[in-house]
Amino acid sequence: MTPAAAASVSGASVVARGWGWRHAGRRGWAVDGLDLRIEPGERVLLLGASGAGKSTLLHALAGVLGGDEEGEQRGQLLVNGAEPTAARGQAGLLLQDPDSQVILARVGDDVAFGCENLGVPREEIWRRVHDALDMVGLDLPLSHPTSALSGGQKQRLALAGVLAMRPGLLLLDEPTANLDPAGVLDVRDSVARVLEHSEATFIVIEHRVAIWQSLVNRVIVLDAAGGVLADGHPDDVLSLQGDRLAAAGVWVPGRGSGLTVPRRETRPASLSTSVPGSEPLLRTPGLAIARTRTDFVARDIDLTVHAGTALALTGPNGAGKSTLALTLAGLLKPAGGAVLAGPELADGADAEPIRWKSRQLLTRIGTVFQDPEHQFVAATVRAELAVGPRALNQPGPAITARVDQVLQRLRLDHLAEANPFTLSGGEKRRLSVGTVLATRPRLLVLDEPTFGQDLRTWREIVALLDELLREGTAVVAVSHDTDFVAALGDREYHLTGQAGPGVTSRAAVSR
Repeated sequence: MTPAAAASVSGASVVARGWGWRHAGRRGWAVDGLDLRIEPGERVLLLGASGAGKSTLLHALAGVLGGDEEGEQRGQLLVNGAEPTAARGQAGLLLQDPDSQVILARVGDDVAFGCENLGVPREEIWRRVHDALDMVGLDLPLSHPTSALSGGQKQRLALAGVLAMRPGLLLLDEPTANLDPAGVLDVRDSVARVLEHSEATFIVIEHRVAIWQSLVNRVIVLDAAGGVLADGHPDDVLSLQGDRLAAAGVWVPGRGSGLTVPRRETRPASLSTSVPGSEPLLRTPGLAIARTRTDFVARDIDLTVHAGTALALTGPNGAGKSTLALTLAGLLKPAGGAVLAGPELADGADAEPIRWKSRQLLTRIGTVFQDPEHQFVAATVRAELAVGPRALNQPGPAITARVDQVLQRLRLDHLAEANPFTLSGGEKRRLSVGTVLATRPRLLVLDEPTFGQDLRTWREIVALLDELLREGTAVVAVSHDTDFVAALGDREYHLTGQAGPGVTSRAAVSR
């Protein structure tokens, strides 16, 4: 988008008067009593605890929240003086999952898709496509396959598709949550270039405040109890109200996680990986992994996982971290070599987890997928947590006690009767972690277990995993979260994204 074209887009105004929304199937209001006004051209960082309604507000502003069958609304929410559903062409929404927004097979067609739906003339569409790709710094041929893009490139592609529609209201919902550090900077810098030449109103949700702090001129913090907790210039809000915001779950820059995990000093020596001859729970002699039969991701992976230790799988987007995690969990067949369970983990079953039945996996290896919704099968949060214990034929009172314990520990007890698909992103992640904790497996394989978490819920997940580690549970976690790796990781295995000798392993955490 050329500077002249960007500047021609007028910013949209946003007004909320006592606005609230309650999802169907949930008792409480996701957002309630919201009163605010955002002037055209303002740049807003929207903060708040997990479940405070940030994503709900952005989806409402984009006009994609749903009708009466999806929930109940009260009060008034307006974009340029009209209901958001009547102003859909004026708002562009960028989501947190890069893969969920890639629609077509070629870069140019994908960027043009939104414009085509708006009925923009063909000649104008391709001018906009070129302008938008230039603005986000994605210097690729229009025919380049979208399947060959990295996570950061996919987010920039999605941003280009939004910009091509020339929205007056640019909405970003945690757009860097699933990206590696390089991808985070790519997306942030792309947005900075856009804002430099645009008059569009800008609202971004992000738990990690420091990424966007310099690009906004206003911070609005939603109160989980309803309304607005804080509102003002970023420096004023974050410095003068830092203690209050941190207590409410906001990641205030410069404060870190505030969590010290002394597990290395307290873990029983019998669980240490340094004990000579200790039998690993899992090992991978000569392991090779692949997404398809011909698409090898990495070779010569030689890992050991011991009881009571945490292994962090790190590396850039597309390097194969999730593929490796699913292979270790017995859900993908090795492309070469083997994944072998030690006697303690196998407990009489076959030595290869890929041969285990689902019931055998339940108490041995618990897996949390990158997308929480991929593992939800029940109509309520309580029923979801009970699926595993019921499959093990545990008695009713034991199931109830375990489910209640997990609900309380993960701050989901007030959502026990809610439909899992109506939860916020952070709440869905906590529920997905809870579903595997409910069966007490010996090994946890977690894919981005802390994404979408506020400071409080992040601490609780880390503390809970630390307790499990001290009790002897092993953890393998895919993560871009450096705070998480520093807090829990005994070892780090870094995938470079190159099949073969490029795959490296190194000790990364020292305390």
